Amino acid sequence: MTQDEISFEGTVQETMLGPLWARAKYSQLYPEILNDKKSSDIINNIDYDFTKIQDYLGEWRGIGLLVRARNFDNAIIKYIEKFPEATIVNVGAGLDTTFYRVDNGRIKWYDLDLPDAIEFRRKYIPESNRCSYISKSALDYSWFDDVEFALNKGIFIIAGGFIYYFQELEISALFNALAKRFPSGEIIFDCVSNLAINVAHKRAKKAGTETPFWHIGISDPIKTLGKWSNKLKVIDWYTMYARTEFNPKWNKKTFKMVKIAERFKTAKIVQVKFR
Repeated sequence: MTQDEISFEGTVQETMLGPLWARAKYSQLYPEILNDKKSSDIINNIDYDFTKIQDYLGEWRGIGLLVRARNFDNAIIKYIEKFPEATIVNVGAGLDTTFYRVDNGRIKWYDLDLPDAIEFRRKYIPESNRCSYISKSALDYSWFDDVEFALNKGIFIIAGGFIYYFQELEISALFNALAKRFPSGEIIFDCVSNLAINVAHKRAKKAGTETPFWHIGISDPIKTLGKWSNKLKVIDWYTMYARTEFNPKWNKKTFKMVKIAERFKTAKIVQVKFR
């Protein structure tokens, strides 16, 4: 693949590049957290000035993206050990590369995102016979029909950087619909606390942005999802960095932000089984 000259500042494509760049850069620095060679290969084929993204993300956000990916990887690997021919659905896939890290040669994978995001994804990551793309909103339940699913083979859904951008009624309705359509399947997602939501909104207002960009805060996953439906069972949840060993090479700001996040439980990973 030859390098492409691209210009899309402020577009959805630019927001997709941030997590990709972070995984490429920081997985090279901290491979003990995540080894993501695919992201590095893609970044090397994109002619783009990543200075703005680097300045915004910094090391602590970059490591946060690595940790989330590693936590998801571990959950998927554990699931497909039990269901080696499982269907995996990646909601809000963007330029995610999870498939290439966890593929056992037998799973059926779907990357789901909005049409413009999938169009951009195809420029750098082609589909394959076991990794297909779905160009739809996650809230358009017709995508359920695009997924091959067998009850005895299992289905596992990942939703990274997704739920807090929607209203709680939208997400609770989606989870209920998933539970009804894919009984005994599972979903893993990350979430932020009500405290994190409030802090983010105050900072956005101070910066002159009145429109809140996060909506759902989950401080107690079991209590919150219990309100959504009795079809949802939280089978695992933990703070974002609870299962990651701190590296003395991290910079001071990273240590500070990670310790704050853990102390106040501002970011979590939650895994749910559909009853």
